[in-house]
Amino acid sequence: MSKLPPSRLGLALALTTAFVIPSCSTAGSDNMSGSEADQQNAQPESGTTSTFAKTRFPIVLAHGLTGFRQLFGVVDYFFGIPSDLTSSGAQVFVTQVSAAGSAEERGEQLLQQIEFIAASTGAGKVNLIGHSEGGLDARYVMGVRPDLIASLTTVATPHLGADLADFLVDNLAPDGSFGQAVLALFGNTLGTIIDLFTGTPEPQDAVGALHSLSSAGAAVFNQKFPGGLAATRCGATPTTANGIPLFSWAGSSTLTNIFDVSDPSLGLASLFYSESSDGLVGRCSSHFGKELRDNFSMNHLDEVNQLFGLTSIFETSPVSVFRSHANRLKNAGL
Repeated sequence: MSKLPPSRLGLALALTTAFVIPSCSTAGSDNMSGSEADQQNAQPESGTTSTFAKTRFPIVLAHGLTGFRQLFGVVDYFFGIPSDLTSSGAQVFVTQVSAAGSAEERGEQLLQQIEFIAASTGAGKVNLIGHSEGGLDARYVMGVRPDLIASLTTVATPHLGADLADFLVDNLAPDGSFGQAVLALFGNTLGTIIDLFTGTPEPQDAVGALHSLSSAGAAVFNQKFPGGLAATRCGATPTTANGIPLFSWAGSSTLTNIFDVSDPSLGLASLFYSESSDGLVGRCSSHFGKELRDNFSMNHLDEVNQLFGLTSIFETSPVSVFRSHANRLKNAGL
């Protein structure tokens, strides 16, 4: 990408700060044994009243960059979604990994938790659903342990990279630059602070995260884990990989609710994209497996029912989208 004027650099810096704060988070404890940490990080939800979403295999939710299972013990990253799925009959686990890290680093952490879930439930496999970078983490798990995955679904995952990440790499944080050092300090410190809010510290790697989300980093990752991707940008995507059913969906809007304070930042971020986007992930970049829909009137936070359920009143509720997908998996015998 070409270098852009100082005004755009300032906008990118402001957006970087704006995004990492509202969608905070992280995972596991250094003072626990591996199995104890996995058990705490992969927390099940409880309270079944229906069978509409009662899948054969447990549903595992994986958060994105600066994500969390639960913040302050109160606020869910997947806001209102785990409890709804559980009340509809699903067995749901919400995982936690490092707030900032590469897809490989976070994928290894996610793998340990999925191994625990698959073994402790006796199911042997899970229906894995990842939002944003969580989808890349999920693809890593499928690539190294396909035997653990019954199905894999990505929600607004930048499989081909994100234009905003490319801009930051090209203009603010080229390899070995002072800007990269500053970004690393900022991102890693933020991740540590977020740990204090969740009480589960993990190593942070903001530079690794930025690399994973860039188009160059995505190209390297995709060479290692090509399952579910099209041969050409925006081309037809295979619906299975090694017999594993694959799905995806995403939004392509930014300003969806006038009361949501995160919408303006996502609207500004969309200016960095050459295609329609949810503010952080381009429409074609989100394509993976069976594309259920790539144009929901949702932005990047709406897709997980944030902030606090303030989404478009003219669009299907994100909670309903997850519930319907669980029913789809159930009907497929998954």
